[in-house]
Amino acid sequence: MVGTRVGTIAGLWRYPVKSMLGEALPEAEIGEKGLAGDRAYALVDARTGRVISAKNPKRWPRMFELRASCASPPRPDEDPPPVHVHFPDGDSVTSGEPGAEERISRFLGGDVRIVTSTPEQPAVEGYTPPIPGLVEEFYEFHLPPGPFHDSAAIHLVTAATLARLGELYPAGRFDVRRFRPNLLLETGDPPGFVEQAWIGGTLTVGGARVRLTKPCSRCVMTTLPQGDLPDDRGILRTVVAGADGDVGVKGPVARPGRVKLGEPASLE
Repeated sequence: MVGTRVGTIAGLWRYPVKSMLGEALPEAEIGEKGLAGDRAYALVDARTGRVISAKNPKRWPRMFELRASCASPPRPDEDPPPVHVHFPDGDSVTSGEPGAEERISRFLGGDVRIVTSTPEQPAVEGYTPPIPGLVEEFYEFHLPPGPFHDSAAIHLVTAATLARLGELYPAGRFDVRRFRPNLLLETGDPPGFVEQAWIGGTLTVGGARVRLTKPCSRCVMTTLPQGDLPDDRGILRTVVAGADGDVGVKGPVARPGRVKLGEPASLE
């Protein structure tokens, strides 16, 4: 193993449609552009051309009621397979089939399109709630080319970080689902923000390597209800006050490869 062992892979996820709920995986391929199938699709507002995001829940409050899954296993750096969009009533549609966009549009309350690419660098709207340390505002940012990642291709969180946040705000539920990582690592460390010290290093997970280049700044999405998790602005308030607004780390892929639950992670 290259480097010093820092933990094991305890969770693995992809989110085939940006800002929808995703799917937990036992194993996955990581390609040059990230985990295969992750954020491969997005919804675009036909009126404005902006990518639709749960970062603006005042405009799109129902995004976390939709769940996306790949119709077949995606392959790294190839065109993604069709995606299923699942509704809370048990109904589902598949991208490309007649009426799919109309069904999603009715559910969300706006005219939307399902896309795998957009011209140049698409804009995304966001909303910052009134929380101590933050200024309430609507804002806009632009996505980099490629899959619909906000910035870097791979994003990970440790169980130690979630445990520390739980200590700071015991009434909150710091479930990993609120933070939407590709990887959850169990390090065996006491509660603390251990992965922040990894920035600047390279993490080997399974057959893949990821350069960790930046912390992951957090937004209103962490507070939103999903499944059995309640709406709770105390989540973001705690992240801002106790962790300078950052939870987890992210970075580009240094070497593609396959990853599985239970495999070791090492840092150099």
